[in-house]
Amino acid sequence: MAEVLTSVLPIFLLILLGWVFKRSALLEDYGWVALERLTYYVLFPCLLGVTLAEAEFHDFAIRGVAGAIILAIAIVTAGLLAVRKVFFPDGPLFTSVYQGSVRMNTYIGLSIAATFYGEAGLAAAALAIAIIVPLVNVACVLMLGWFGNAAGQGVRGMLDACFKNPLIVGSFVGLALNVTGIGMPPLLGPMAEILAEAALPLGLLAVGAALHFEAIKQTGAIVVVTSAIKLVVLPLLTWGLLRLFGVNGVEGAIAILFNALPTATSSYILASQYGGDAKLMASIISIETLLSMLTLSAVLALLM
Repeated sequence: MAEVLTSVLPIFLLILLGWVFKRSALLEDYGWVALERLTYYVLFPCLLGVTLAEAEFHDFAIRGVAGAIILAIAIVTAGLLAVRKVFFPDGPLFTSVYQGSVRMNTYIGLSIAATFYGEAGLAAAALAIAIIVPLVNVACVLMLGWFGNAAGQGVRGMLDACFKNPLIVGSFVGLALNVTGIGMPPLLGPMAEILAEAALPLGLLAVGAALHFEAIKQTGAIVVVTSAIKLVVLPLLTWGLLRLFGVNGVEGAIAILFNALPTATSSYILASQYGGDAKLMASIISIETLLSMLTLSAVLALLM
């Protein structure tokens, strides 16, 4: 456990460094906005595209992994909907609880996958992202459209935005290059690989810059319950389903890891723009990110 913690700690120190930099004079607010956009729209899609295009999937139990991830998220979704009227009667509040229970921070996940499992881990992580990102984005948009105070583009517009998500686009381009046997093209391929190398450190700094630790003051039972669902219940469900489907190896470990990640910092933007409880969302993001340093270390210690 101590060994795992010392390997995970640098990743979280980089996140903390992003939080410190954001509150220093190093960059103005618009500079952080530009950095986050560059990471989200260019660097991470390049990382996913390059990884998936060059990955060897023939040894991966893709059906079992996809089934376990999707079923685990579906079970949590069904459970939350079943108790919504009793425990989360406020619609916008429920949407933030839901986002906090199913979404995942890809920046942290990819960094840990690369640190502990190398190239095979990155390939399995990219595969997990290709499964999880479309699923949870569509599910969260539907929840916001149904229970939130959604405005602006409406549900159809938000769904359209999901399928234009750069992480989804990067994943499917990489998969297409892999399946067709084309691989990364000359000139563009090496350029994309250089861009991909910058994705993880800059992505982690952006995660830290987006945290709102002042929101922790509003922490209550709802935040604790949501964090427990995301950091404990969802990975346990995933583990059980993977065992049921007979999935082992790197892809199984990465599936558990990705469903054990804290929720994405972009959940706050979605909540504030489409009628969720943004203050609660900020609190959930911050608490889950802090707690995940310990919970992810525990998960990794059990997997290693």
